[in-house]
Amino acid sequence: MKTRIADVINPSAIYTLWLRETIRFFRLRSRVLGSLGMPLFFLAFLALLPVEPSSVHGLRYIDFLAPGIIGMTLLFSSTFAGLSVIWDKEFGFLREIMVAPVSRVSIILGRIAGGMTTSMFQGILMLLAAFPMGFRIRGLPSGSEATTLAILIGVLLSVLFMILISATFIGMGVAFASKLKDMSGYSLVMNFLIFPIFFLSGALFPLDDFPRWMRMLAYADPLTYGVDALRRCLVGVGEFPLLLDFAALALSGAVTVWLGAYLFERAEG
Repeated sequence: MKTRIADVINPSAIYTLWLRETIRFFRLRSRVLGSLGMPLFFLAFLALLPVEPSSVHGLRYIDFLAPGIIGMTLLFSSTFAGLSVIWDKEFGFLREIMVAPVSRVSIILGRIAGGMTTSMFQGILMLLAAFPMGFRIRGLPSGSEATTLAILIGVLLSVLFMILISATFIGMGVAFASKLKDMSGYSLVMNFLIFPIFFLSGALFPLDDFPRWMRMLAYADPLTYGVDALRRCLVGVGEFPLLLDFAALALSGAVTVWLGAYLFERAEG
């Protein structure tokens, strides 16, 4: 059994592909700025809206909005992992690595690891960008005032949930990229999916303000639980128990990563 696992999972190959994805991301500065442009616009523009605290669970709107925009950043940046697969497929690099003596499971794990790293980097950048606009971290609920321990635990837990959000949508992106053959088709399909996923997640307004039929759709959206978890970890307010958020994201992440790996393994270079 140990030999079989070693044959399927090659740490050296995973590290090499992770490093390639990470280096390529940081070399393309336009990609970094482009992926952060829309979330920054949403954050800067919507934070100025005169929304009453009573309508967003007693929070200032910037405190309610920032975790949702971080979730938006993770959603958008995670789909680039699938676009990267399409890019390599069109330019022949994917065919070259598929004929190498390395399992496709190692190849997809390396790509997912690289995508998660770049997505996390952008999510943390967006968190930092929210502070000049007035965002303040309260951490998990710990009484009337935020304590250092509550803030620290909240930040650490928010990083965990960022990882789960990234894994979920990277897996989804790779699954679509494994079946599609060109970048334009991939972009059209993902844009058709990304914006409903984002707007249904409760990132901009509380789920209580949604019509009943829309709330039902929101409950089936993995990003809903990711945004809710980030909001609870960072500002202490959420719609669902944190354990439910974790279970929903862990399950959706496992399903999409497995589906992405399954379809990628059967894809043609």
